[in-house]
Amino acid sequence: MRVLVIEDDAEMAEAVAVGLRRACMAVDVTFDGVSGLDRARDNDYDVVVLDRDLPGMHGDEVCAELVAVGCRSRVLMLTAAAAMEDLVGGLGLGADDYLPKPFDFPVLVARIGALVRRAQPAIPPVLRAGDVVVDTARRRAFRGDRLLHLAPKEFGVLELLLASQGRTLSAEELLERVWDEAADPFTSAVKITISRLRAKLGDPPVIETVANAGYRVRWTVWE
Repeated sequence: MRVLVIEDDAEMAEAVAVGLRRACMAVDVTFDGVSGLDRARDNDYDVVVLDRDLPGMHGDEVCAELVAVGCRSRVLMLTAAAAMEDLVGGLGLGADDYLPKPFDFPVLVARIGALVRRAQPAIPPVLRAGDVVVDTARRRAFRGDRLLHLAPKEFGVLELLLASQGRTLSAEELLERVWDEAADPFTSAVKITISRLRAKLGDPPVIETVANAGYRVRWTVWE
């Protein structure tokens, strides 16, 4: 799950980013409306956490522009105002959800997860393939009765592979969706993460390599 946080309060933005990364999300951060809009246009984010009161370009304008260009990212708007007219105004511009400040961090994580599950096609709250289970709401993964102790990137890769329902995902797509913008496109991070994930999943194998194409969940697992 990849998230863009657009928030001009640097301390708050970094705190949110750290918390979301601990919840196994890849997070990019920007501090004004113009650069935030550029990032959202250039990258395939699952959710954009958008502060309403931004310098350079107001959050309302950013949201309206994202809708106008057909951006598929879900938008969660943040604001210090909690009045009903502000809520209605934000949703009327195309935001998918609205959260007034201050907020409880678990609520933010839950709202982001709910937005991702409303994507098209919809992603169920619990992903299953054989005896492998990923609870996307609680950010936990199991194989049978065994809790898998996964690093954030390992969890993200497994979540994406199960959500693809057997479709082959290229290393480039995994890098785009699970890592943040600081990732080196020529890195072997995906290959290393897949190797570690396979070791933690154990036998029989769950993930297979498709030559010159990428990775997928083994079709026998779905039986």
